[in-house]
Amino acid sequence: MTGYLYLGIAIAAEVVATASMKALDGLNRPLPLLLVVFGYALSFWMLSLVVKTIPVGVAYAVWAGLGIVLVSIAATILYQQRLDLPALLGMGLIVAGVVVIQLFSQSVGH
Repeated sequence: MTGYLYLGIAIAAEVVATASMKALDGLNRPLPLLLVVFGYALSFWMLSLVVKTIPVGVAYAVWAGLGIVLVSIAATILYQQRLDLPALLGMGLIVAGVVVIQLFSQSVGH
């Protein structure tokens, strides 16, 4: 269970870091820069702990898949970037893939 807590922290930190990138203004704004650097550092640190208990391929699939979806939601809220139907369908497939891994893969270690 600790692995999934660390994975959740890693995903949240990556989402904050990635969503902050648009606000960087060419590295001219210190707060977004701190969020990006700290967010990615925290995310990779947590991922290094996650792979002690969750297979690296599974951890990365969940981290990347949920990160894509959550960053897209954050961009919609923060920057009013709208997604079209193909983008939404693609993200739905990503979420479905993560669900399949979690529910049916023997690699997860249930």
